[in-house]
Amino acid sequence: MAYKSTSFFADLVRCETRLYNALNDRLRERHGIVTSQYEFLHHLREHPGARVAELAAEFAIGIGATSKGMDRLERRGWVARQPNPADRRSSLLVLTDEGARLADAAERTFTERLAELLGGPLSDAQLSPAARALSLLRTALERDGIGTPTG
Repeated sequence: MAYKSTSFFADLVRCETRLYNALNDRLRERHGIVTSQYEFLHHLREHPGARVAELAAEFAIGIGATSKGMDRLERRGWVARQPNPADRRSSLLVLTDEGARLADAAERTFTERLAELLGGPLSDAQLSPAARALSLLRTALERDGIGTPTG
């Protein structure tokens, strides 16, 4: 079992890296952003008024890295920070109109490219159980707080 687990891990990580890089290339080419920026914009479109800590938890990255990512998006005019009426120490993050337009356009590119990357080597019948297995694993890791960054 150890060999299979080690092999699974290597395949999972290398696939993720290659998919992420391929999506980076397409998003950069068409929209001038990278995958992590797209993911932030997409999340904020779906969850307007999120806080930096919520984004950090969603993406399993540190709060400092998340805040710096938001600073970059804010400087580009795609995200705005609004005062949090429930907590003066934090801000609520929202997309600007320009950020929402970018998120919509980038989502089409992202979805199209991901379908190309996954649909070539995998059929729907193969992809569906793989997606379920990864969802179960992610749920268990998140439930148990495994791999949560500190800071």
